[in-house]
Amino acid sequence: MERVCEFLKKAGVYYLATVEGDQPRVRPFGTANIFEGKLYIQTGKSKSVSRQLAANPKAEICAFHQGTWVRIAGELVEDDRVEAKKAMLDAYPNLRDRYDENDDNTQVLYFRNATATFDSFTSMPEVITF
Repeated sequence: MERVCEFLKKAGVYYLATVEGDQPRVRPFGTANIFEGKLYIQTGKSKSVSRQLAANPKAEICAFHQGTWVRIAGELVEDDRVEAKKAMLDAYPNLRDRYDENDDNTQVLYFRNATATFDSFTSMPEVITF
């Protein structure tokens, strides 16, 4: 899982796919943090992605860096604890102008039942589950 998180950080931007009804939705994200042995991402509860994940927690992430990509599929589970939010915001202090661990908007979610697949055009896929 640490390798997955480091890859997302090196890529800088990854794309999170959710569904809204029968319509796929994809948008860029940039947060990835390990807290208590789980891979977390962050968003705001006021955003449509939060509502989409509440209705259907299945999601995928895709990131590309230096000729390799990773796809992460699993369920995103909300962790509403202040400690989890603080850990994310401490890792990304640039978000503190918009989010705070004590506000009603900050949302952190962790992957459950996840499969990460690293791939490239020159090597065989490598699968990591967590």
